[in-house]
Amino acid sequence: MGILSGDAKDQPMHYGEIIGCWAFMGANNGLVSAYEAFINQTGDKDLVDFLKESVKMMRSEATEVGKLLIANGIAVPPTLPERPSASLDDIPVGVRFMDPEISGAVSMNVGQGLVSCSQVMGQCLREDIAMMFGKFHMERAKLGGKLLALNKEKGWIIPPPLHTNISKKE
Repeated sequence: MGILSGDAKDQPMHYGEIIGCWAFMGANNGLVSAYEAFINQTGDKDLVDFLKESVKMMRSEATEVGKLLIANGIAVPPTLPERPSASLDDIPVGVRFMDPEISGAVSMNVGQGLVSCSQVMGQCLREDIAMMFGKFHMERAKLGGKLLALNKEKGWIIPPPLHTNISKKE
């Protein structure tokens, strides 16, 4: 019988797995609050729908990670209170975020989330935790594809310099 063999759920978490899960859940909790504020500030229905889908996904992930932490005797990070709904018209123009700003911030978060999932997966000894973060990674990649398409459709994407001077072979 090898080291840490048997049912992964019966194995202890190591400190890297613990901090990876705890930090991921804490970040998700903060992003849920930020996205709720963004929902109040965007005027684009497609972006609102995307943000709501993101919040639903992050809450689901936080629930799953929270159950894992609690099952292993670890306190979960705090959640922030849910933000109340607000009318876009009640938020002064100079204070609210514009739709391209919101989309840009969320685009960065999607990339950071992919890296976070990969990092936790890479340090796992427990297969169940690695698989859970693999699932989260795939969900975020799918969501990122939707956001990329939305950014292109709305004209919000800011491409890096494009290499268009390609010499033609004759």
